[in-house]
Amino acid sequence: MTALMYLGLLLIIFSVVMFFMHPYLSAENEYYTQDPNSPTYRPEAAGKLKKKKSHPFLLFFNRMRTRWLILAGIAMFMLNGLFFYANPGTAYAVQYLWGGDEAIFSQGIKMKLWGRTIPMSYEIPVQDVILYKDQDLPQSNAIYYRGASQWEFADAIKAHIGTSVIVGIDVGNDEVFLNMADRNQSEHNLVYSRIMPNISAAIKNTCKLLDAQDYIAGASAQFDQYFRDQLENGMYQTEEYFEEEESPEIIGDSTTVRTIPNKSNTKQKRYRIKRRNGEPMRDNSNTLNQYGLKILQAQVTSIDWEGSFDERLDLQKDQVAQTQLEKQEAEKEIYRTQKEIAKGEAEKAKERAKLEKEQIQLTIEAETKAKVAAYKVTEEQNLLDAARKTAERIRVESDAEALKNKRLVQAGLTPQERAEWEYKTAIGVAQHISNINLPDVYISGKDGKQGQSGILEDLLGAEFAKKMLEMK
Repeated sequence: MTALMYLGLLLIIFSVVMFFMHPYLSAENEYYTQDPNSPTYRPEAAGKLKKKKSHPFLLFFNRMRTRWLILAGIAMFMLNGLFFYANPGTAYAVQYLWGGDEAIFSQGIKMKLWGRTIPMSYEIPVQDVILYKDQDLPQSNAIYYRGASQWEFADAIKAHIGTSVIVGIDVGNDEVFLNMADRNQSEHNLVYSRIMPNISAAIKNTCKLLDAQDYIAGASAQFDQYFRDQLENGMYQTEEYFEEEESPEIIGDSTTVRTIPNKSNTKQKRYRIKRRNGEPMRDNSNTLNQYGLKILQAQVTSIDWEGSFDERLDLQKDQVAQTQLEKQEAEKEIYRTQKEIAKGEAEKAKERAKLEKEQIQLTIEAETKAKVAAYKVTEEQNLLDAARKTAERIRVESDAEALKNKRLVQAGLTPQERAEWEYKTAIGVAQHISNINLPDVYISGKDGKQGQSGILEDLLGAEFAKKMLEMK
């Protein structure tokens, strides 16, 4: 009911009341009569006020005006059924008195011609909330809340599961929307008779497919995937199978694990999805998509495990923490060992470099000495060769000079000139020999024989020839 309808109803009630009150209203003040013959005469009240004048506002509504006011109220009351205001974010199914219907998806003032409207929100949020001690269910006009139920996983662990689901209606297909509105009659019925039961069925099926231990070990994303897929496309058909329990045994270090078959033949009952050609088989008897509904959001928001499983988780956390500490200690020892090895290798490399450096220095020194010795030998050989060539040259020049003198003598020197020449020659040779620094020790020719000339004679001859040339 809208404000216009309330106003029309109030006008009708007020007009009816005024219609029946009007005869009892007074336009003037009335007094008791003073005529003793009058039947209403009262001596003690004569001349006193009998009835006070009515308020002008009440006097305004006479019989005619109240009739018109009643008609105005009826018109306003009827006007409320003629139009209605469509709120934003809400779709309306209008069902007319003559049997037709219409889908309205836009906001504003719309005509319904005294028909019935079924409003449906574009997005319908539904949440399962875990209620703890002394906690009440939240209240909201926009969100549908319900208390989270306890569900059992495949390994018999129970937990309260909180979920958040947002369902969107199909606003692009009038026929589908009108069919959904006609079958559910209200958004409240749609949520509580269609959406919430499907949410419960999807949670139940998903819990049958997963272990609680798997959930906390990283399968929560798979849980959300199964949950949403079933809400959108229909519930999975499941089948039972038995799985032999196998116990892992750690051999050697933690990187080698083998699985030992269960010799007691204990089998655990499991459920899995039925498949046909690789695709899941579904139960489509009551799905949301047949009403044109689509899942905009579906996920688990919180989970509260039963007490025994919480205790087991605490123990596992302690074991994991202890394992991590031991692993860290082992890693520290490994790093310490690697550090010592690296330090030893570094020292070995340093010592090796030092020895190699000394060896290179010694090698360079030896090579340098060898090269110096070779240079000295070469130099001595060159000096000796030069001396020999000089002596050879002097001998040749001396032989040439002697031959020249001989030719001169043969040419006819006088006995006096010849004697003077021989005298000067003898004096020059003597002076030259006296200026030569002869070695204190020398080696004579082989066996000291006269016929063989040694290096000393060659040197004397060379030096003599040199002086003779200087004298000239």
